[in-house]
Amino acid sequence: MSKEIRESKGNNFAFSATNYKWLGVGVSLLVVGYILMSGGGSDDPDVFSYEIFSFRRITLSPIVILAGYGTILYAILKKA
Repeated sequence: MSKEIRESKGNNFAFSATNYKWLGVGVSLLVVGYILMSGGGSDDPDVFSYEIFSFRRITLSPIVILAGYGTILYAILKKA
């Protein structure tokens, strides 16, 4: 058989195992980022809680979420 025929019969998947691992890391970062962003509400609707403006919700969480999206983009564009 020629080399082209052997290659066409081989692995026809779009992603390799490495791509899926990076994709899993990216999705995990997204989940962690959204968990960091949650909470901070007040039990009493008449009382305003300044807890929603904490460093964790305003700065850290968006950085983690952007890192997750960047990792997912890397996983999609990485050559198999």
